[in-house]
Amino acid sequence: MLTIGYIGNGKSTNRYHLPFARKVEGIRIKSIYHRSQPKWQTFEDIHYTTDLDEILQDPEIDLIVITTYSDSHYHFAKLVLEAGKHALVEKPFTHTANEARELFQLAEAKGLMLQAFQNRRFDSDYLTTLKVIESGKLGDILELEMHFDYFRPEIPENVHEFKVEQSYLYGHACHTLDQLIAYFGKADHIHFDVRQLLGSNRMNDYFDIDLYYGKTKVSVKSSYFRIKTRPSFVVYGTKGMFIKEKKDRQEEHLKHFYMPDNPDFGLDAPEDYGTLTYIDSKGNYHEEKVVSEVGDYSRFYQNLYDTIVNGAPKTVSDDETLYQLEILEAGIESMIQ
Repeated sequence: MLTIGYIGNGKSTNRYHLPFARKVEGIRIKSIYHRSQPKWQTFEDIHYTTDLDEILQDPEIDLIVITTYSDSHYHFAKLVLEAGKHALVEKPFTHTANEARELFQLAEAKGLMLQAFQNRRFDSDYLTTLKVIESGKLGDILELEMHFDYFRPEIPENVHEFKVEQSYLYGHACHTLDQLIAYFGKADHIHFDVRQLLGSNRMNDYFDIDLYYGKTKVSVKSSYFRIKTRPSFVVYGTKGMFIKEKKDRQEEHLKHFYMPDNPDFGLDAPEDYGTLTYIDSKGNYHEEKVVSEVGDYSRFYQNLYDTIVNGAPKTVSDDETLYQLEILEAGIESMIQ
């Protein structure tokens, strides 16, 4: 049995963690720390407390998950590790690579597991795109574009000073950058276009990052001002292309409180499938729909259980987390110079 406590009881805990952790056999969620009265549904089998020490000093709790605002991640992760507990930290992991490096060194010294929560490695659109790339039908991969767009102008319009923790780069590139790092690794070189569309010292509300891997260019693009979103993934190869218009549907279902215990949770309908267009080895033209892979964030928690209980490798390595933070820091630096 892996017994878990949570620090934080907001949207992250209740939307992206509890519904999936509760699916995994062998995981027990014992306690949740919150600073005020819970606003979300409470569970009779979970103890809710406003006393942080109840979580930190509980000998039954093996792992503590930190889902607070990112500016407190470093503080709470250090408290958890010093209390002798394994730690899972929401993204963005910390504000700097140096903070993360210090935490990983502390975890190693204490023989504890510390990991970033990168659940979007189990997004349907991402997994489907990787399946197409691995099929070889596109030939050599020349270019891949990843988009994570919104039309929420009111958010940057209501922010009148720049803060790293409120930047779009930190808040959203932490998803897409991790996906490409997990598959492609470290880039040969990177070009940044990180902007404050409403003016200097305003919120960072746009980014376009190009990472180069030999002849392959991977672009991560995002904006708060896209009234029509761009495709989630577009891949171009020497023999064809693949386009996945719509993103993974798990978040969409969660926003409507349609939970993972429903058999069709997060599943794409046929009209959501991506389109693969290519020329085969005989010169024949093909255009076909690709049935989407099943996305499932509970796989992260299953892997977490296997890491702590069975000694399996972590889903997200320390080096991958540090590399992502180095990219985020460099992106912000490129904007404010």
